[in-house]
This record gives sequence, C-alpha cells and structure tokens, in this order.
Amino acid sequence: MKVFKYKINGSPYRVVVQKSDEESVELEVNGTPYMVELEPKKKKTISSIQRQVPSSDQKEVAPKPTVTRTAVAAGSAVINAPLPGVVLDIKVKAGDVVKKGQTLIVLEAMKMENNIAAPSDGTISKISVEKGASVLEGTELIVIG
Repeated sequence: MKVFKYKINGSPYRVVVQKSDEESVELEVNGTPYMVELEPKKKKTISSIQRQVPSSDQKEVAPKPTVTRTAVAAGSAVINAPLPGVVLDIKVKAGDVVKKGQTLIVLEAMKMENNIAAPSDGTISKISVEKGASVLEGTELIVIG
C-alpha cells in the first residue's frame, strides 16, 4: 500500500494505492475507491543502425569543424557571447575608442538584459553581429584592437 498526496488546481488529494498489477490498479482518492484498468503496453520497435565500414581502398576523412574563429592581431581582445541570446542593442561602432567596463552590447538572455562590457581600453576594430541577431554561447561579438 502506497500513499500519495497531490494538489490539483489548489485542491488537496490523498491517493492510496491498494493493489496494482500489469492490468489494473485499485486505489482510493479522498476515501472514494476506484478500479483503474491499464492499457496494455505497446512494444516499441527499435531499428538498428549499421555503421558503414570503409573498405581498404577508402581513407577515413575527419569531419570539417563547423565553427571557425577569425584570426585577430596580437594584443586584440575578442568579446564572445557569454550565453545564448538576442542582441538588443549595440552601443558602439567600428572605430570608437572605448574604456574598460564600458557597455558595448546589450544581450537579452532568459528574459533578462545583460550588458556586455569592454574588458580593456582600446578601439573597436570589428563588430561581428547585428542588432536583433540570435547568438549562441561563444559567438564572436566584437573585436577590440
């Protein structure tokens, strides 16, 4: 016998499972007895996956990377998205001189606005995103030279 307490739409329910098997369950909800018939479980068919083995005359080719990073000059700082989100506002443009801590981009993530600040003083050499763009974590946003 198992006892469960539930709240459904604010109303409390006390469910006591008296007996259960593969076909039915005897239970009591707030003192009212019920006999519940269970539907038979359907067996899922699992399809097998065959790995293709390359023949001796074929060479295995490693997949190409899907994410590429742009090369930046030494001394440059690349600001990447710290989490996935949408670019709400870009507060700077290429060529602007920025100070450490200055807000560069406003990124909306999980219904919150996150200010992306400059990690150091410098000049904006590249803006890699546009306002309204959806970005993933690690996406390049700005390069400070």
